[in-house]
Amino acid sequence: MKKSLFLFVILFSFACLFAQETKPFQFYTKKGKVVKFEKIVDDLANYDIVLFGEHHNNSINHWLQLRLTQELYKKKNGQMTLGAEMFERDNQSQLNDYLNGKLDAKLLKDSMRLWNNFTTDYKPLVDFAKDKKLKFIATNIPRRYASIVAKKGLDSLNTVTAKEKNWMMKLPVEVTLDTPGYSEMKEMMGDHAGPNAMNFVSAQAVKDATMAESILKNLENGKLFLHYHGDFHSKQYGGIYWYLKQSNPNLKIAVISVFESEDNALPVPTEDYIPTEYNLVFPSDMTKTY
Repeated sequence: MKKSLFLFVILFSFACLFAQETKPFQFYTKKGKVVKFEKIVDDLANYDIVLFGEHHNNSINHWLQLRLTQELYKKKNGQMTLGAEMFERDNQSQLNDYLNGKLDAKLLKDSMRLWNNFTTDYKPLVDFAKDKKLKFIATNIPRRYASIVAKKGLDSLNTVTAKEKNWMMKLPVEVTLDTPGYSEMKEMMGDHAGPNAMNFVSAQAVKDATMAESILKNLENGKLFLHYHGDFHSKQYGGIYWYLKQSNPNLKIAVISVFESEDNALPVPTEDYIPTEYNLVFPSDMTKTY
């Protein structure tokens, strides 16, 4: 009897230790409290816009985006719109054709500039929108224009045609180091960027401003807009969030920020941490998809 009890205690302790070591993620509130996924869904259903950051190569991150989308769809009775950084505005018609069944997956791949991890990480979201007949908005500026800004500066956009200007935010666009994250970005580049450092900041800004404008143009009363993008585009309430608030301070916007931790317990981050509505922590040693 004693031997069996001892064996049970050992196995139970090992199971608890293993469970702790393999914890895949943890959500925290803005106040640093652990929060259940169901509670997050209930709360986010009350917002106009949800900005869900991601680490592009984290499969758990992408899985949670899909799960949140599915649950918010139920909570909102289908009253929602989806959008993503990964699709550019000049590809909206092709994306619409896929959603409407006019293009199959192969033709979509041939006709759009899709990210390499589209099939595994973003197609499930697009297919969910297709199945539920939801709008899915290609929100980002075509990358070639951001590249031009990075090389030649913001004024280079003044030379594009009127048609091309439809694929980006309205000009002129404000670029300021007061935007959270931008001054840090400039500082991180240090001497590598030389006198062109602000060009790279401006390239980031035209992406953020275009995505914000795309969200605003497709925001409908009573519908939640759920947007997926790299974490830097909304962390610390910068990027997309900043431009949205510049346009309409009354919008109710929630930000989900993403962090990695070397601690298996996945505690609240401590360094360079400005919490947003919800803060998602992953183990830093999680296998990356690319």
